[in-house]
Formats: sequence, C-alpha cells, structure tokens
Amino acid sequence: MTTSPSEPGTPPGAARGVTPCDLAVVGAGPAGLAAAVTAAGLGLRVTLLDAAEHPGGQYYRHPAPGLRAARPQALHHHWQTFARLERRLGAHSATGRLRYLPGHHVWSVLPEQPTETGESSQAPVAAPAQAPVWRLHTATVEGAGAGRVPEDGDQDAGGHGDERPVTVRARTVLLATGAHEHQLPFPGWTLPGVVGAGGAQAMLKSGLVLPGRRTVVAGSGPLLLAVATALSSAGATVPAVVEAAAYPAYARRPAALLRNPGKLAEGAAHGATLLRHGVRVLTRHAVTAAHGTGRIEEVTVERLDRDWRPVPGSARRIPCDALATGHGLVPQLELATGLGCATRHAADGTPALALDDEQRTSVAGVWAAGETGGIGGAEPALAEGELAARSVACALRGIPLPPRAAVLRGRRDRLRAFADTMAAVHRPGEGWTAWLDDDTQVCRCEEVTAGAIRQAAGELGAHDTRTVKLLTRAGMGWCQGRMCGPAVARLAGGAPAPDRRPLSCPVPLGHLAGLPGDGPPAPAQPPDRSGPPAPEDR
Repeated sequence: MTTSPSEPGTPPGAARGVTPCDLAVVGAGPAGLAAAVTAAGLGLRVTLLDAAEHPGGQYYRHPAPGLRAARPQALHHHWQTFARLERRLGAHSATGRLRYLPGHHVWSVLPEQPTETGESSQAPVAAPAQAPVWRLHTATVEGAGAGRVPEDGDQDAGGHGDERPVTVRARTVLLATGAHEHQLPFPGWTLPGVVGAGGAQAMLKSGLVLPGRRTVVAGSGPLLLAVATALSSAGATVPAVVEAAAYPAYARRPAALLRNPGKLAEGAAHGATLLRHGVRVLTRHAVTAAHGTGRIEEVTVERLDRDWRPVPGSARRIPCDALATGHGLVPQLELATGLGCATRHAADGTPALALDDEQRTSVAGVWAAGETGGIGGAEPALAEGELAARSVACALRGIPLPPRAAVLRGRRDRLRAFADTMAAVHRPGEGWTAWLDDDTQVCRCEEVTAGAIRQAAGELGAHDTRTVKLLTRAGMGWCQGRMCGPAVARLAGGAPAPDRRPLSCPVPLGHLAGLPGDGPPAPAQPPDRSGPPAPEDR
C-alpha cells in the first residue's frame, strides 16, 4: 500500500504558522501503527512519521514491490494483524484525519516553550506539567522511492542529493521508535559474511535473499530461534544455533510461563521446525571467534560457564559461509533522552523508558509505546500503542478511558512479565569479555580495539563510555556508539547508560542553519472531513 500525505510537510521557517495536529506518532511499526489508527478513530488529528518507505517497522518488514513476492505473509507471524492496521491506515488517510509521512526521519523534537523534565535518568515518572506545542524536525528526500530518507549506512545522508528539512507541529507526541540490535564483539566479527541476526532476518524479509547457503546462528535471545527457523525454511543449511544462555532457566519463573501459553507454543513450533531440518541447538555455548581469508569460512564455538567465560578445552570449529549473530535488542531512545525523559534499567541491563500505567513518559505531553519501554515484541507493542492513543484522547478531548483500557493493561502486563523473564534469562554474563583478545576491534567505525579500551580504563582512569570516547575515539564514528556503546561500557567497568544527544542522527548543517525562531505564516491544515469514527475504531 502506498498512502500519500495530504500535505508533504512544512519548511522549518513556516512551521509556527501551521495549526498543530493533536498527536504526532514517530515510528510506523506495530506500536506506532496501533496508536495512529486508534487516535484517528477517536477523532484526533494525527500525523504518523516514519523513516522507512512503507509501514510495518522491522517486525512487519516486507519485500519491496519490485520483487513481486507472491506470498509475503509466509515470512511473518500474525500477518493478518498488520493487514488490518494497514487497511485502517489507508481509510483514515483518505478522510484527511491521519497524515502518513513515509521517508521522514525525525532527528529532533523540541518544545516551543520550556517544559519540566525528569531530573535523573533513574527518576520515577513525574506528574506531567503543562505541555507545550512540539516541533518535530525531520529530514526527507525528494524523488527517492516513497519519499525515502537516507538511512544510517547511506553515503548521501550528509546533505547530498535532494534532502530537505520538514517540520511538523503537534500538541502531543508518541514515541514508537523501536530498537536496534545488541552486539557483543569477538575476534573476526568484522569479516564479510558476519551479519546481525536481525539483519539476516531483514535480508530475507525485504530482499528475499539469504546471508549464505550455510549459516550458523549464534548469540542469545529468542530471536535466534525465529531467525534459524526462517533461514532453514527458506532453503539455507543451518549447522547450529549457538545459544549462550540455558533454556532451563525459564523454569525459575513458572508464573510468567503459565500466563503466556501462546509463547510456549511458539517456542515449541520453532523447535519442531529446527528438528525437522536437522538443526542442532547448542545451549551454554558461544561463537568466540570467526575465521576466514577475505570472508568467513568457519567459527570457533566454546562451552561457557555460568558467567559466560569459555570453558578450557571445549573449543570446536564449524565450517560455514555466513554467521548471523546477536544478543537481543536495545531500545532506541535518542529522541526520548534528548527530551529528558526518565529511564530505568530493564531486566537485561539495557536502558529503557520509565512509563506510567497509561504509557506517559516523565515529560508532559510525551507518551511512548513498544520497545522504547523495554524489549517485548509486537504483541505488547500493539496493546501499548492502543492504550497510549486512548490516554492521549482522554488528555486532549476528555474522552473517558473505556473498559477496554483495563483489558489492554492486563494484556500488556502479562506480556511484559514474560518479556522480563526472557530478558533475565538471556542477560549477558560478566565473563563474555574473556572472548576478546587485545586486537579485537570493538568500535568498528573508528577501528578502536579492546586493548586500547582496556588501556584507557586500566592505565588512564576511564570508567565510563564518555571518558573512553575522549581518550580512544570509540563511539565517535558514523553509528555514534549505537553498536559499540554497551561493549565499551562493560570493558570500562560500567553498565550501559542512555546517551543524551541533541540530535538523534547525523544532520546536514544546512538543516540546523535553516531553523529560525519565527517565519511567515503557512496555510492552515485542510478542514476535518473525516466524520464519525468507524465502528472498529470506537
């Protein structure tokens, strides 16, 4: 589906003269889609912004239209849910109540007047103050697909081509920015053929290609089983799934398991598929090195002790032409922390947003849903997106929360309990740094080695990522520490902490220079022609 916005956006200088929408939703994954269509159905004027060309986010990523995939739903769970959300998105866009802006990468959210924020990154959620009107600054590209904006790996994201700034004004903001992969480095992880587990899944879903014909899947977390199942079902040989954690640890939290029988059934289905394809599952093991000349040719797998240290004498080598590796996901919080939203430590040690019972952040006028509040998958994200939208409608229009809100809270809490169990089981042990020799690159962008970071921490007194960055340049590259940050923090003796940065991604200087405080008035938004909400939105 391609949905054209009713107006493409507003140049920064004209933004103040534009009537703000009621709600701006950042991110068109499960949480953002659920929030946008629910809010529009309740009568709010909504703008949905997303950096990708098509809705769905990483979870509902689907093949490009040019590939003409006959059955894209074969690569997804719960495709019917996405299809229903997509239809509602199209229906509300047609009425003018919902503006969907694909190819718009939001790089900053700023208030038009000061607002109170949480003072500490570990502070509880504060009572909201009077919220301002928000200005969401985005970058978009003219004539690149469906308004495609350059992504992190693109060479022209620094202001080349037809990239232009666009500003959206909104009375409230909902952040549904998702997550990125959590990687733990090891010798050889920079070899061609080594990809993220989520990256391998994305290659299959969006490009219909395999990372290799013989792919080892390794790391930790439930994503490994899903990736191995998808790859083997698509024709790849998967010699082994190498899982650093131990699945029996789930039994320590039986209540969360019993309350989520569907999750147990899903795990059993993955196990049955892997058994049918002859895939070995090695628990309490890790890929501690990759080897090859020019490209990966084999991996070293070692058994781990309870702290994730390799057990001497347990090493073996497995031939392969690709390795899909990852240790779960990390919430993408740059926009939220830039606003000063309070955070907490999730069960796996990663930072996540602190949210109240209705998905409010500690900053007045800002809600969040999905992976920003902790990694949980699509199901809790859908419940949180809808709940947050109903909370916004209550705050703006006085629409009472219906009995369904209690149902959504119950579903969210039940699924979050299971997600916390998964996070605790697969939390990396402290001993994983023993995998690294001093020559292992930790920051790939700046080619900073584990030895340089250890020297900064041991001899130069650096005990946090900021100080290590100043001394070694780790985290100063293109990804700005998104990939190496957790590993650098552990090597420096600390815990991963949320970054506070004024911009969520690289932005051309021309965009910053073109942000005057006021500008000439712009035409008002088109009148509301939506009529009453559809029955399914009530």
